[in-house]
Order: sequence, then structure tokens, then C-alpha cells
Amino acid sequence: MQAWQVHENGEPSEVMRLHDAERPTPGDGQVLLKVRAANINFPDVLMCRGHYQVRPPLPFTPGVEICGETEDGRRVLANPALPYGGLAEYAVADAAALLPAPDSLDDAEAAALHIGYQTGWFGLHRRARLEAGETLLVHAAAGGVGSAAVQLGKAAGATVIGVVGGADKAVVARELGCDVVIDRRSEDVVSAVKEATGGRGADVIYDPVGGEAYTQSTKVVAFEGRIVVVGFASGTIPSPGLNHALVKNYSILGLHWGLYNTKNPKLVQHCHEQLTELAARGVVKPLVSERAPLDGAAAAVQRVADGVTTGRVVVVPSPENGAAA
Repeated sequence: MQAWQVHENGEPSEVMRLHDAERPTPGDGQVLLKVRAANINFPDVLMCRGHYQVRPPLPFTPGVEICGETEDGRRVLANPALPYGGLAEYAVADAAALLPAPDSLDDAEAAALHIGYQTGWFGLHRRARLEAGETLLVHAAAGGVGSAAVQLGKAAGATVIGVVGGADKAVVARELGCDVVIDRRSEDVVSAVKEATGGRGADVIYDPVGGEAYTQSTKVVAFEGRIVVVGFASGTIPSPGLNHALVKNYSILGLHWGLYNTKNPKLVQHCHEQLTELAARGVVKPLVSERAPLDGAAAAVQRVADGVTTGRVVVVPSPENGAAA
């Protein structure tokens, strides 16, 4: 089979190499899956760089999220068991963690419904307890993680403010349903949020960026607001001033979605059922901005690393798998 492998850490475009490799052999409790579509996530970038909390042994195949096909022909969503990731023609995954792919979504869309939307659902509902009528601020609203949070926030009845970087991404954020869009490159985020909320601020802030975005969040979070820390795409991990959280009476909530797979897997299943229903109703639909062939995977991962993409970039090993089954 064809598989991308990383033999040393560095930038994806420099360290990912396409090889002929043996199909991986499933271990106990695992299954072999034909990869129908592999969604690129920022953790793939971080693993290439050697900066992720999970460091698979070298060489490894990136790709933490796929829509795959079982030997009996079922379409499933899976997180491949590293080092045999999804940027290949075949991957292995734990049989107990497989989720049925929603019939309402094609392979590329289904692949993108998993981590980003689960993270959004857990962040907004399980951690922040977002309520209808509240204001939700989403950083990087046109990106893969942010776009999912925007759709889920709208589905929950929140007023959604999206922060983006650039006019093209502002267009995408509006199309996603943001009630207010702020371009951080041409507007002062803090002033714009205060103006949009009448000085009150945002009840829930969803932050996959860190760095300056987190600093902005602390300045615009409402009384009893909640800042959900999802990731650090900016490359800078903030050092919160807890005295500030005390004085302004807000909460800082961490979210590591992967822990739920081991700590409370039933919640993951429940979340998937909720997401499948929302997808069937057309309330949420992953924004797939690009479907790349397998031989274009390294360049696609690099584009995600460089922050120039919107929505999701999905690698489709076989062209016929880009559409609904």
C-alpha cells in the first residue's frame, strides 16, 4: 500500500515521505480499515514537529481521524492507532471505538465530523454549559475547529461572534452563520467585541489559538463567563493570571477531548448520536474546503500548519470515495 511516513521531526512538507509499505497488521482488539477519507487536524502538524503530547515512535504515519471501510463494507469513523495513521491506503483502529459514519454525509464530510465536532460539543456543552441566548465568541472561526464550534453554537441558540484573520476568512465565517464577524487584521478585537455586546462581553469564549487570542479573551469575557482552552495553534501557550480570573469572576476551562475515550467512552458515543442527528437535520455540515489526493497529503498538511486554509482539508486516497456511499 501507499503510506506517508515521518522519519524525523520537522515541518510536514520537509519530513513527510510517501512510501510503499506493508499493510499494518491489527493487534488484539483492532481492525484493519480501508481509508476512504482522512481529515487533517492540527495535531498531525504538531506530531510531525514532535510537539504534540502524544509522540508516536519514528517512523510513523500521520492522520488521526478517518472515515474508513471495514472488511464487511461498513462505513465507520475512527481514530487510527498510531503509528499506523490515516494518511495511507489502510490503517488500523480499536474495534470498540468505531463509530458509524452518518448516512447524510459523504466520506470527506464524515471524516471531518469526528474530532473537531466532538471537541466543540464537549467544550460548549459538557464544559462551558452554553445556554440559548448567551453570546459565544469563537477564535479562528473559519478554521476546522472554529467552524465546528460556530455551527454548534448556532444550533444551541447562542449569538455567535467569530474572530478571523483576513477578509477571505471573514466571508467564510459569515457563511457559517456568525452573527458578528471581526477581522483581527483590520479591527481591534477587544473594542469590536465590547461594541457588539454593549460592553457586557462574551459568556463563553472558545479558544483553539492561545497567545494573543487568549489575552484578548480575558479582556472581553463577561461576568461569570467561561473561557474554554482548546489548543494553541498560535504556538504560544498563555500563562493565565489567576488574580485576574478572581477579580473578574470568570472560569478557565481546559478541554482535552481524547481523555473521554478512556475516562468516559459512553459520553463519546452519546455525543456522536447527537452530532449524527444534527447532521441528518442539516443543522451542522462540516465545511470541506479541499479534497486532496493521497500524493498531495504532505503539501496539504503544510497548508494547515501555515494557517492558510479554511474549514477542513481532507485527503481522499481514491477519487471515487469523495462522494456519498
